[in-house]
Amino acid sequence: MAVTLVVLDHAGVARLGGGYVGVDVFFVISGFLITSLLVRELTTRDGLSIRGFYARRALRLLPASTLVVVTTLAGSWLFLSRVRFEEYAGDAVSSALYAVNFRLAAAGTDYLAEGSPPSPFQHFWSLAVEEQFYVVWPLLLLLTWRLSRGRRALLAIPLAALCVLSLVLSVTVTEEAPSWAYFGSHTRIWELGAGALLALAADQLQLLPSKLAAPMTWTGLACIATAGVAYGNETPFPGYYALLPVLGTVLVLAGGCAPSRGDAQVLLARAPLVWLGGLSYGWYLWHWPLLVIGPAALGRLPETTTTELSLLLCALALLLAWATLHLLENPIRFHARFRSRPGRALRLGATLSTVAALLAATAYAFPPPIDSGRPARDLKRELAKAATPERRLSQLVEASTGNGNLSLPSNLAPPLPEIKPTRSAVYRDGCHVAYDATSAPACEYGDPASDRVVVLFGDSHAAQWFPALNRLALERGWRLVSLTKASCKAAKVTLRRFGGPYAECDTWRARAVERITEMRPALVIVSSSDAGEPMTPEADPVSQWTNGLRMTYAELGESGARVVALLDTPWPRTDAVDCAALYSLHLTRCANRLPGAIRDESRRTATLRAARSAGASVIDPVPWLCTGGGDCPVLVGNTIVYRDDSHVADAFAEAVAPVLGDRLTEVLGIG
Repeated sequence: MAVTLVVLDHAGVARLGGGYVGVDVFFVISGFLITSLLVRELTTRDGLSIRGFYARRALRLLPASTLVVVTTLAGSWLFLSRVRFEEYAGDAVSSALYAVNFRLAAAGTDYLAEGSPPSPFQHFWSLAVEEQFYVVWPLLLLLTWRLSRGRRALLAIPLAALCVLSLVLSVTVTEEAPSWAYFGSHTRIWELGAGALLALAADQLQLLPSKLAAPMTWTGLACIATAGVAYGNETPFPGYYALLPVLGTVLVLAGGCAPSRGDAQVLLARAPLVWLGGLSYGWYLWHWPLLVIGPAALGRLPETTTTELSLLLCALALLLAWATLHLLENPIRFHARFRSRPGRALRLGATLSTVAALLAATAYAFPPPIDSGRPARDLKRELAKAATPERRLSQLVEASTGNGNLSLPSNLAPPLPEIKPTRSAVYRDGCHVAYDATSAPACEYGDPASDRVVVLFGDSHAAQWFPALNRLALERGWRLVSLTKASCKAAKVTLRRFGGPYAECDTWRARAVERITEMRPALVIVSSSDAGEPMTPEADPVSQWTNGLRMTYAELGESGARVVALLDTPWPRTDAVDCAALYSLHLTRCANRLPGAIRDESRRTATLRAARSAGASVIDPVPWLCTGGGDCPVLVGNTIVYRDDSHVADAFAEAVAPVLGDRLTEVLGIG
């Protein structure tokens, strides 16, 4: 049940958006099973062979996981984004060493990495959490057994304390740092510990009356199924929400300790399900790399992958799991060479992990090359010297479309691998604040001594224009103040985040507007992404956004500043850098077209209406990125337009500064 929930969720099956709770079911089962085996050994031998325990873990886990790591690394080299390969190779190293969860947690704190294609090694995080738990738990269990002289009630005390601490951390960290809460072992230990505590009480649970045990098992299954159906991407997980699948698993296992007629084994003991459970480890290992690499190997972009194709790939993963179990796992696991010889098993495990890590490190040093064609016009230089920069930009955009063999130029600036790591000053200086912030630091650029103050205000789609405005500020002697926050729209509309109101945005917005009013700037440039869902959607979304924007524009205008509404940019079909790396000699495969490139036409309509009502000026950047015929390329001249699947790249923004400057002069007379 657990592996099926995970696989179907990853395959995109509707109504199973919470299938990720299958991992939590895994954790509880693992804690119960492994602790049961450890307690049995402690009871029968009055001791525990730590060496033997790790030898058994190595034989059980490492042959299959090593095969999957090496195969996935090869598939990534051949088919996935070449600009991300070094990242994937790093993931492979940490997966081989069971530490990838920390790497993923750290990457998840990077706002600009949101929406990026997932790593083909991402699913190894749960195995890393398990093994980190089992580095500590057998030692703690053995120590407690010695001190308590085998009394099980005392065995549970340190583990129960650890579980309570971990659960508290899970709830707290989920609110403050969601990626660390999801991937961190410190927030997941309580789930493994719940299964371990259950194992310590197994003897008593065998005495449960059948009238109680049977309903417990069905109630537990219902809890797991409810979480799988009711939860989704916006559920703040794990936190409190993880209690439902964990409790459900505990109920199934606890009731199952006293088998009775009519309990859940009527379902779970069916031969097909038992067979599937026997393949669960291999299926889990294989399904995710196939879902990530498979479409690319078939020449499909991520957004064109259908659920049907994903299910076919998952079926192939099940076949691979069967082959891996019978041709690799069992032959090694039960080989006479390793029976009762933990030293050999440990050496095999160390060799497998080392080989996988070394192969990944070698691949990191020799990433696949990115093909390129002839040099192209230097976008920044062309616009800087043009008498009419906007007309020259239109010509260069037109020249970047209509050729089916359009290639990355040999003089690409900056090189493709440098686009994503590049961070403008507002990110480096912490001026673009994160989700939980309610105030912004004093971030001033350009000429700090200037009396002419220009403010950039909005979310990350405002911050994307910082390189252009900073260049203009330096050239024209402005004092540039940046006030931007992650996913916080300029409109006075409360947004939904993780199923609840994005209250931090409302607080930050009010404080930012108050601060702008006190500054009395000459100009405020307002921009926001067209993405985002209101907490309470109204029947007429255009009116809702119009009213919210009009209030913001009016309040900003009361400061005496001229207000410019900079419309959102067209969005590429997919992550532009990844696509350019995949199709470096056929970039037209990555281009988008109008009107599909407009994320939300109703937001544009609302912005235009609100600006007209509040007396604000409007600048539309669509002509800077798309042709009159509606083609929106990912490359203009020698510069990639986007850094990901929505944000304009820093180099492109800086290059088009003369175009933005001319528009500001034309609209407002600001020079």
